[in-house]
Amino acid sequence: MEEYILSTSREIYGLYPHVHVWGFPISAYLFLGGLAAGILLFATIYYLNGKEDDMPFTVKIAPIFTFGLVMVGLVLLLYDLHHVLYSWQLFTTFRIESPMSWGAWTLIVVSIFSLLWPLSYIDDIEAYLHERGWKRLDGITKFIRNVEHKWLLPRFIILTFRKYRKVAAYLMLFSSIILGIYTGILLSAFNAHPLWNNSILGPLFLVSGISTGSAFVMWLSNNHKERALMSKIDIALIAVELFFIIHMIMGMQAGTEAYRQAAHLFLGGEYTVIFWVVFVGFGLVLPFILEALELKGFKVHPALPALLVLLGGLLFRIIMVNAGQISEFPI
Repeated sequence: MEEYILSTSREIYGLYPHVHVWGFPISAYLFLGGLAAGILLFATIYYLNGKEDDMPFTVKIAPIFTFGLVMVGLVLLLYDLHHVLYSWQLFTTFRIESPMSWGAWTLIVVSIFSLLWPLSYIDDIEAYLHERGWKRLDGITKFIRNVEHKWLLPRFIILTFRKYRKVAAYLMLFSSIILGIYTGILLSAFNAHPLWNNSILGPLFLVSGISTGSAFVMWLSNNHKERALMSKIDIALIAVELFFIIHMIMGMQAGTEAYRQAAHLFLGGEYTVIFWVVFVGFGLVLPFILEALELKGFKVHPALPALLVLLGGLLFRIIMVNAGQISEFPI
């Protein structure tokens, strides 16, 4: 009698009974990428419309944070990789059919722009910080100015960027849109998971990222006109986001059994409460109501709806990443 040991893919940890390869680092990476895209998109739009003095925080100050957001996102991405020592190859090879390749190169472009854009406004940034009473940051602005004046190459790069800032703005606008869409396309490229295999994810993640960008400005700006405008924009973005979400659920309900099972995760399944009550209720509907009330004259602290939108954006990505790995086509 001969004994055989059979090994199948069902014995691989993280693949059975459901795929569970991506965790919080990827969800946070997608959130930070969308947030950075939203901030840069607003900065370029209002700059190109000649509103840099009317919208100082949006155009000049908010982009300061994007370089840090992108870098933290990249660290989380590298942390999630199992072969970190080979990750540099992702940034030296471009494959037009690969969403990951598009994302990697877009991150490089965005990180460069998010660093040079604030540096080109260093004088205005210093004046704004003094106006806000943040004089403790003087050391940073003085260091940057010393580097600019003492080192020939940084000075040449910054002066050139200032000279061609309008051209750079168009490029940054395009790259920020690509980055925002990419965070959804990355998931939709995985055809084996019905929840992700959805053409609406790209626009949905883009709108969600832009919404978090407007919430970020609304939260930290001290300009009432600027906050009010961002609140109006965010109300419209939340409405569009809700439309996309309903469209996504209805589309899956009208699909095959695998898509209906994916939709069931949010319609009676294990993600129903956290999706509709916590994310949609507290992350979209409640800030929508609070922002509408504020515009009507009611006293609402601007940080409250803004933080709800930001937390909702992060929770949305956590839900989509985890629920998507559970959804699968029948064998």
